[in-house]
Amino acid sequence: MLLIGVQMASSLNLSLTDELREYINSRTGDAGVYSTPSEYLRDLIRRDMESQEVVEHILNGLDDVKHGRFSDKSILDIADEKER
Repeated sequence: MLLIGVQMASSLNLSLTDELREYINSRTGDAGVYSTPSEYLRDLIRRDMESQEVVEHILNGLDDVKHGRFSDKSILDIADEKER
């Protein structure tokens, strides 16, 4: 028997101002890039999560520099090492 992991959807109710709802409507359906408001909001959340990861990496890098943990190698040298 093969089991495939499926994430169950969860609902979230939120209240929006008319202005926010109109904006979401302009981004979804036939007039917009996204099919549904849910699809649009999920994409916004995913992008926010990715942005937060970038911020965390930058903060970790600053902490490394602050504590003298750095390399003389360029970022291209490090990228080349990862490819090997």
